Amino acid sequence: MTAIDARTSPSRTPAQPAATGLATPAEQLLRAAPAENFPVSPFVLPAAVRFHFNALYAFSRLVDNLGDEAAGDRLALLDRLSADLEVIWTGGQPELPVLRLLARTVRDCDLPAEPFQRLVEANRQDQRVTRYETFDDLVRYCTLSADPIGRMVLGVFGLATPDRVVLSDRVCTALQLAEHWQDVAEDLAAGRIYLPLEDLDTFGVTEADLRASVASPAVRHLMAFEVARARTVIDQGAPLVSMVPGRLRLALAGFVGGGRAALDAIRRADYDVLGGPPKATKPRVAEFALAALARSLAPGASAVAHTAAAVATATSAAGAWPGSGSGSGSTAHGGTAATSTQAGVPAAQSVLPEMGEVR
Repeated sequence: MTAIDARTSPSRTPAQPAATGLATPAEQLLRAAPAENFPVSPFVLPAAVRFHFNALYAFSRLVDNLGDEAAGDRLALLDRLSADLEVIWTGGQPELPVLRLLARTVRDCDLPAEPFQRLVEANRQDQRVTRYETFDDLVRYCTLSADPIGRMVLGVFGLATPDRVVLSDRVCTALQLAEHWQDVAEDLAAGRIYLPLEDLDTFGVTEADLRASVASPAVRHLMAFEVARARTVIDQGAPLVSMVPGRLRLALAGFVGGGRAALDAIRRADYDVLGGPPKATKPRVAEFALAALARSLAPGASAVAHTAAAVATATSAAGAWPGSGSGSGSTAHGGTAATSTQAGVPAAQSVLPEMGEVR
């Protein structure tokens, strides 16, 4: 297996093949983790787990860079990565330096293989699927691309209980949705649309509308709807903050606050995401993070969290997500993940009053 390049520049500079294949600078990936644009620095985490956090980050960046930037046959490279990854759980020594570092985390924290392989599968899907027919399809993608991260982090802390995991999945899915809503223009330039096609139809938005430099009223209404839906998902998962101790609580409050601040930035941009991703200021992120932390410390927060976990578990089992279709199955064809027609989408008018508000 040749080494695989994993450059870490936030500008996402295309990877360059080295003379002996593609190089994997593991130490560079680890150094980049604290510098990444996280809502909370990993340095707030206990020293005992900081290495593990950075190892998880290095692995996730390696997978993302392979799926987005690697030269050559990306599917073949991802398959080879998956095979080398599996060696960790069969008692062998992985060839890739990043995976050797990850092996220590897996052993020390007794982590299962599934979340790691799901991240690889998400990037395989990125090579095959560029459109999502329904919100349910997009949520299924998030179970591969986002939810595994939260499960890994809970596993590192020994806190991956079913009630925490179900809330973590909601938070991670919401953060992924917020990123997709911010990056509509950037994703479209790369040939991808994460906005559900059924929602484009509902609001009368075409792909040509998304290529404009300024959002039309229809696009703004669509984005208001999607922001409201993502906000509901993050609110469902936010009680997780009160279910974890110490510094992890601070870190999770930062992630929840960062997600809410990102959605708020879209709202403050009057739902125009076509000129580039609206970004939250650091003071706004801090404001939302402190609010999430304060809520977690309020009397009765633990009881609220356990109730939220029970509700999330029940709704997940029923396939009930905010504004999602009911009972839809997914098949991929023509570069699109296709499902049955939409059911139960909230009326567009229910989110329109938010437009132009400043809170």
